Amino acid sequence: MNSGRHRQLAALGFIGGAACGALAWSHLQRQYRRDLFSTHPLRRFAALSYLRSRPSVETVRLLREYVAWEPKALLRQRGVTLMRLVESRLS
Repeated sequence: MNSGRHRQLAALGFIGGAACGALAWSHLQRQYRRDLFSTHPLRRFAALSYLRSRPSVETVRLLREYVAWEPKALLRQRGVTLMRLVESRLS
């Protein structure tokens, strides 16, 4: 194989890997969003923990919706705390 062919294959591999990574990231985001509104409190807790490390305007919006929806006071308070933490990281 010549050097040009190696570069083409390397570029193709890089682009394919980036596309697969973007797809996996998108799937994880959807999964954790669903779990945030799960009927299982432990899944909601795990989703909150995941969102804590993802500060963004979208995360704040999602946490606001969650706090308004959450029926359990303990998890609702955790949501409020995390929302304030994310807001402070963004400002």
